[in-house]
Amino acid sequence: MDDNWFERRTYRSDDWPLERLLELKRRRGTSVSLVIPAKNEAETVGGIVSRVLAELVEKVPLLDEVVVIDSDSTDDTGAVARAAGAAVHRAADIRPDLGRRRGKGEAMWKSQFVTSGDVIAFLDADLVEWGTHFVSGLLGPLLSEPGIALVKGFYDRVLDTPGGSRRSYEGGRVTELVARPTIALRWPALSGVVQPLSGEWAIRRELFAELSVPTGYGVELAVLVDTHLRCGVDAVAQVDLGQRAHRHQSLRGLGAMAAELLAVADRRTGIEHGTDSVEIRQFDSGKRRGRQLTSEVSIVERPPAVTVGRMKVLGGVG
Repeated sequence: MDDNWFERRTYRSDDWPLERLLELKRRRGTSVSLVIPAKNEAETVGGIVSRVLAELVEKVPLLDEVVVIDSDSTDDTGAVARAAGAAVHRAADIRPDLGRRRGKGEAMWKSQFVTSGDVIAFLDADLVEWGTHFVSGLLGPLLSEPGIALVKGFYDRVLDTPGGSRRSYEGGRVTELVARPTIALRWPALSGVVQPLSGEWAIRRELFAELSVPTGYGVELAVLVDTHLRCGVDAVAQVDLGQRAHRHQSLRGLGAMAAELLAVADRRTGIEHGTDSVEIRQFDSGKRRGRQLTSEVSIVERPPAVTVGRMKVLGGVG
């Protein structure tokens, strides 16, 4: 691990006041898109969109567009986001000629065809404790240092315990048990990244368009590793965003996520599985303990967007 990298490339969200960010944005002529991938997040997405628009578009025009990519929602996610003022696109309706896949990564990949910013920032749609510095903080390194191509957010992850009687900071189980050990063994130069699977990150469009993108939860690890392999570790920065609270997945759901991450790591070390999905077997507990539960986990990756053409805008480096 390069300890100097941690010192050089770790920032705080308040290192750049909004007025300074706006000045940098105007000076460099950089446009910024905020993308919020969402699936069945009607409860939270409207408040997120409204707050971002009020503080980062109307009060300080830092963002040029706020786009929600509705990923096969069965609730009113799209309608709520649209009513709050976001541009809303159903992932399945974007470039139908390219087919349809399920997953968060699919929504992020397809966002490139309906956004125009030189920089694309991503924000999860299930946040319940957060601030708009989650967005502005990510933009500081990209607007101030041309050599930085990818910025990851990190924070204390708050985990609600059963009954809501107390809270702990033991979130990020897949990060600690899968992502961090994998990085330590295969790409130790990235060991200083506090939260490699953070859903809050920003990237230069020019770079994102050249990367292969897993359609599921492997997208964050893939983009981090590929940026390092393509551009070097100094092209990656991270920003302390404070504290984040959101809903957490079941243990079995985390098992499927872990399988996606391992597939991402395998592919980037030359191991190909030769299939679009893998079967994962898990087992019930309690009175049904030992009962086999089988599910298919997609390990598909979309090709670089530049190879399929017809992106709305392919921006510069900002």
